[in-house]
Amino acid sequence: MYLVDTSVWLDYLRGRDRPHVGFLRELLSNPVAVGITHLIYMEILQGARDAASFERLQSYFGGQRFHSFEDMAAGHASTARIYLDCRERGVAVRSAGDCLIAQCAIESGLTLLHHDRDFQRIASVVPTLNERSFLR
Repeated sequence: MYLVDTSVWLDYLRGRDRPHVGFLRELLSNPVAVGITHLIYMEILQGARDAASFERLQSYFGGQRFHSFEDMAAGHASTARIYLDCRERGVAVRSAGDCLIAQCAIESGLTLLHHDRDFQRIASVVPTLNERSFLR
């Protein structure tokens, strides 16, 4: 099972012919193989160009499988710990949101499919993050 980051969904929606998009297309043949978080959902909706686009995105992604923390306070504390651990090791993470997505993948036992170097940086500090990317 995969938690699919915004970075992959955006390339998919833009019709880009990239390896991570091809991999996502394969995964989509099994609808229970992919999921998103509420933050990923929000980021996708923020990319809408107009009201009609917003409605289409909301309709499609609102029906996706959502993953979230079982205990919100503990999940957010673990997210903050990832950010702190990265900072203490000199690893720059541009977005606390990426730490939240990473922690959700860890807690849910999912592989994070992404196209974002921040997740590779996080994984270098947090070995429990199972991530898949096609970045070089």
